[in-house]
Amino acid sequence: MSARPTLATIAEAVGVSRMTVSNAFNRPDQLSPELRERVLAKARELGYGGPDPGARALSKGKTGSIGVIIDAPLTLAFTDPAAVQMLHGVASVCEQEELGITLVPRIKDRDAHLVRTALVDGFVVYCMADDDARMDAILERRLPFAMIDYEPGRADLAVNIDDRVGARRTAQHLIDLGHRRFGVVLGWENTFNTADEALAAMQYHVDRERLRGWRDAIEGAGVPFDTVALASAPGFDQATGRVAGGKLLDRANRPTAIVCESDQMALGVLQAAQERGVAVPQQLSVAGFDDAPEAARAGLTTVRQPHQEKGAAALRLLLDTATPRASVLLPTELVPRSSTAPSP
Repeated sequence: MSARPTLATIAEAVGVSRMTVSNAFNRPDQLSPELRERVLAKARELGYGGPDPGARALSKGKTGSIGVIIDAPLTLAFTDPAAVQMLHGVASVCEQEELGITLVPRIKDRDAHLVRTALVDGFVVYCMADDDARMDAILERRLPFAMIDYEPGRADLAVNIDDRVGARRTAQHLIDLGHRRFGVVLGWENTFNTADEALAAMQYHVDRERLRGWRDAIEGAGVPFDTVALASAPGFDQATGRVAGGKLLDRANRPTAIVCESDQMALGVLQAAQERGVAVPQQLSVAGFDDAPEAARAGLTTVRQPHQEKGAAALRLLLDTATPRASVLLPTELVPRSSTAPSP
């Protein structure tokens, strides 16, 4: 097999310098149209596709691209409403700053390798687990990074909402409606019997904070949290809510109100209720978290959070080289809709 042609190969074949060949690809205004076409024709003839982008980036010290690390497969990045909106926020700033995006998804056994080899100038890291091996790879790169939905204080640049306050408002809303028999739907199936066991098993900051917020309000109303039924199922989507919600609704003393970690899971609970003939909200109140577009269509009570602004704020922090340490806390809003009503 013949060696891959290089700048030097083309230069020798045309009888010009390596700089002339480089200019033909990178600075065409430096050459006459005739000379540039002669160089490009010879490059096509020899199978040369242009300078290696990695080498070009190393020579300039910048790639012009931002890496977005998501703790999910690529398919979820393009289908989960929260992830889609966050990426839209990153993309809006990239568009303003004329930058590209490189997605670094969750791929079994290759996660850290993808981080180490990503051709980027920095990372926006979205909702990473505590024990994620990619964190070591990020630190090894010595590139700037901004964390979204990660425990405050563990990164120099961070963007969060107050998940605990948002969850507490949801539970308080249900308490004010007279509910005292609660169920909680969680993702990422775990084996636990109490809130303390669930908190110990959770690997995500947002999961822990939302569970703590619900507990704050429920215990504040004089309801022991060990009477609250907890249920989980694999994943973090509607199928998760449908399975976990079904577990709660099949109990002899089923809850009158169910709070969920996300709107997607809450929509799954609504499916489980419909399958069992449980009327919402007459017999069961359901609340989610996120205010995804589907939540409004379904009349779902939820907590609105600014997903797009999360992505945009994280990238703005990353690009502000004059401020090496900064954090942003974005607001949330309880949005009551028709999925919650007074307790039966």
